[in-house]
Amino acid sequence: MSIEIKQELNHLGYAFESEGREAYVIKFSSITEAGSADISFCYYEGDKAINYISKSNAGIILCKKSMIGKINPKDGPQFYFLENPRLAFVQLFQKYNITNKIREISQYSTLHDSAKIGKNCSIGSYSVVDEDCVIGDNCIIGNRVSLKNCVIGDNCIVQTGTVIGEDGFAYERYDSDELIRFPHIGKVIISDNVEICANCSIAKGSLSNTIIESGTKLDALVHLAHNVKIGKNCELTAGTIIGGSTITGNSIWTGLNSTLKDNIRIGDNVIVGAGAMVIRDVEDKDIVAGVPAKSIKNKINTNLTFLMAGQKD
Repeated sequence: MSIEIKQELNHLGYAFESEGREAYVIKFSSITEAGSADISFCYYEGDKAINYISKSNAGIILCKKSMIGKINPKDGPQFYFLENPRLAFVQLFQKYNITNKIREISQYSTLHDSAKIGKNCSIGSYSVVDEDCVIGDNCIIGNRVSLKNCVIGDNCIVQTGTVIGEDGFAYERYDSDELIRFPHIGKVIISDNVEICANCSIAKGSLSNTIIESGTKLDALVHLAHNVKIGKNCELTAGTIIGGSTITGNSIWTGLNSTLKDNIRIGDNVIVGAGAMVIRDVEDKDIVAGVPAKSIKNKINTNLTFLMAGQKD
């Protein structure tokens, strides 16, 4: 089945220009590995873009609008110039790569009698869904996942090895220095369209709930401590650690191996640099980096940072 790119881009509401002989494609690929039957994209600009595009054998390449007039089409490829070629590529991919795999619950999974599982869900081998857990419709739960004390919304993905809903780390001391565990009676509440990659750890709340709002994505090896609240459409990359009772706004992005201290507030549209240690509140739309993290927003003079973080301004 060939993909009518011009028709699809119009349907998606993109303003674009095109150059080259009209081409038809049937597959999606990276710009370096694409063949004549493939569509790819290049979000770079200037000489770097020209280098990638000139070496590509893709049938169709989605390019930045700034590249209009800077590329001479070879025989075969067709170029579409638009503001966000990466987003357009993803939208096209989502439409044309729908898998028809049957959703099933593995016979090697363990489901408590009181657990509630929605429609069209998949649960992998050796996963455990404990007492009173709720899983919404159209969810995919990987292998060896442990779910306790949690409510998961619709259209969520939880990958292999993730543990959700165990007690957090909190103790009080007697005068003798002996430790006594602080009670954890809360839950983990996960809204719709959340994706959690492999080997994450999300602690249940102590006296309130740990919350992940809709559309948020967690990379592998992310840890959320008890009572953390993560806003909508956030991206937490691998190794992110967020201390207890910290609250984030919407559309934040945390870099690799970054740490957010407990009991702080992070505003909307914040970017946290890789390896940063955030120890105090961060205001909306700030960019912080370093140990301890400080604002570097005034030192950033490119929009590529925001593209990386999925931001629009």
